[in-house]
Amino acid sequence: MTPNKPTLLALLAIATVCSGTAFAQTATPPAAPTSDSQALINVLIKKGVLTDEEAKDITAEAARNQAAMVVETGNDSFLQKLTLSGRLQEQYVGLGTTINGTAVGPVSTEHFILRRMLVGVSAQFTDGFSGTVVYDLANDSFDKVALEWKHSALFTLDAGLLKAPFGYEEQLSSGDLKAIERSALTRYIDEPNNGRRIGAASYRTGLFAKGSLDGFFYNVAFTNPERNEYSGDSTNTAVLVNGQGGVGSTGNSATNKFAYYGTVGYGGSLGQGLYKTTYKFGYEAGYDNNQGGPGATTGTGRNIVLSGVFGDVTIGNFNLMAEWEQAQDDRGASATQDAKPNGYWIQPSYKLTPKWEVVVNYSYVDSEWRGIALSDIIRSAPSGGTMNTASAGYYGLNYYIKGNDVKLQFGYVHGESNNTLKGAPAKATTDGARSQVQFQF
Repeated sequence: MTPNKPTLLALLAIATVCSGTAFAQTATPPAAPTSDSQALINVLIKKGVLTDEEAKDITAEAARNQAAMVVETGNDSFLQKLTLSGRLQEQYVGLGTTINGTAVGPVSTEHFILRRMLVGVSAQFTDGFSGTVVYDLANDSFDKVALEWKHSALFTLDAGLLKAPFGYEEQLSSGDLKAIERSALTRYIDEPNNGRRIGAASYRTGLFAKGSLDGFFYNVAFTNPERNEYSGDSTNTAVLVNGQGGVGSTGNSATNKFAYYGTVGYGGSLGQGLYKTTYKFGYEAGYDNNQGGPGATTGTGRNIVLSGVFGDVTIGNFNLMAEWEQAQDDRGASATQDAKPNGYWIQPSYKLTPKWEVVVNYSYVDSEWRGIALSDIIRSAPSGGTMNTASAGYYGLNYYIKGNDVKLQFGYVHGESNNTLKGAPAKATTDGARSQVQFQF
């Protein structure tokens, strides 16, 4: 039987009634619809919306749906709530790069990209315990794997795979980003070490603690030094994704020491109505053992020291975020020369209406002779060669159909890199468009 439109509407209503308990801590689902759903079925039969045959089919389907949503647990007194989540992001990228003095530039990027496809499950237990697993099917990587114990607002402890507490923009959820992609500075400091980027923060496995009191907040971590989120296992000599080993990797001379991270700050609000103001300011630092050195070489006794400051202020419909970061990289430029890459990003945005928002993100990076390419800082951009400094701008428009849960984003990207590592004048530019559709639950 193929239900007609009224029948489909009736099935939806009955399914809603039947799913009053989305997740039950029992292994024995009800064998028949509840009295409320049965009464609704009887009314629909009397009004001629359903035939007797259709009613029987709908009753059976509703029972199957209810049974499918039941969760079985081994200890009914321990699990309190189970939550499923997901996020889908698809982008279109059209970026081209030109290099001054070069007749033919690199091949441009014109492509649709399944940027993220996250699926997650979170379990809330008794006594302040919870657990979360989030996996990105589009990138074959974990986004979060953690067991958490919350003692109070002042102290929460996590163990597992999380982002190290360094980099305010890096800590923002990908679903909340206003400029589609993170800034040039964040990518240069955090993305995996490719001989130019630092790879000094983002995903780490270890212990994490956080808390807040009267506006003051902190977030600290004690972790492995290497960025490590990809599935599988390696011996630290095999290359999996972006040069990173799997979560089952064992330590070696490059990774047998630890990294330390911390962020402290203060936030609050003042005023009311149209000009209500909220604010957050903080200082961040990190020490990454054995991860410094020239190129992609690690495990040489050379370390990375991180520092930064950030601010986030909202006044009515206007928001301004900004961050400055620096990385002291031992022998980061060469075997005889340290590097101190540094830079900043600034992002003003304004809500024109509850659904429409304009945003600008500008970022500048000085590699301090370690080297930087446009492909390092602008995702999917063709490389313009290795230079010393770079900047990137994003000029966008966001349409919030259902807030961040369903939104469309459109933007123009412009980036520049300047001066070769030998100091000779040179320049490369990247221009083009980036757009994204996002759905999450």
